[in-house]
Amino acid sequence: METIWKKEFNLEELSLFSRDCIVGHLNIEFIEKGKDFLSATMPVDKRTRQPLGILHGGASVVLAETLGSAASHMTLDETRQSVGLEIKANHLKSISRGFVTGIAKPVHLGKTTQVWDISIENEKNELICVARLTMAVLKISTKKD
Repeated sequence: METIWKKEFNLEELSLFSRDCIVGHLNIEFIEKGKDFLSATMPVDKRTRQPLGILHGGASVVLAETLGSAASHMTLDETRQSVGLEIKANHLKSISRGFVTGIAKPVHLGKTTQVWDISIENEKNELICVARLTMAVLKISTKKD
């Protein structure tokens, strides 16, 4: 299988690039890339739990959108960029501590849209959340103002 990646990147650089935003605040770390997937982990701790002590659904969605957005960006050449259009998530199982791992895989890599499936599992490989992210693919403007 040929790789989907159009840009060269390593996981440490990707994590450092995302450090000064919500990704860094939630301590999301990119951990693996394959020919057609990207994965990251996120701790389940006081930053990511809701008041009842379990993983906040919004934190799962942040992990899912982070993975899908980063993966989408890396599949595009330097003349294009992608932005999120829609994300849907189903929260299937609760977790109160430890780590969750998300894996993003493409469903559709088109010229104007991309669709990504993201699965989030606990440390026992039990499915916690499934999400689908739709990205718009845009040409980068070369206009000079």
